[in-house]
Amino acid sequence: MVEPSAPSDVLVVLTNLPDADAAHALAAHLVEARLAACVNVLAPCRSVYRWQGAIEDAAEVPVAIKTTYGRYAALEAAIRERHPYELPEVVAVPVVRGLPAYVAWVAEECAPPAP
Repeated sequence: MVEPSAPSDVLVVLTNLPDADAAHALAAHLVEARLAACVNVLAPCRSVYRWQGAIEDAAEVPVAIKTTYGRYAALEAAIRERHPYELPEVVAVPVVRGLPAYVAWVAEECAPPAP
């Protein structure tokens, strides 16, 4: 029996934006600021949700952001600051297992700049 690897320090953070331009702008900012190692801008989707008592149906562009626990608070603040929605979806999913070299790369890319 193979023992499972220890949980990593990596998170995948999900959010949706109203269009590809907004998604790409956020992705570029997060990577440039070293708040994310990688951001996948995914294909547009339809989202159906209840907002302020009404059922909404909107086109959105999902993004999957790879970061670390240590950078999450700053990442969340950057998303809230730059996101056009009043209440953006920001959901973090822990990476329980991952290719060790990839997990190390995410940690290295998200390391805060040296003072």
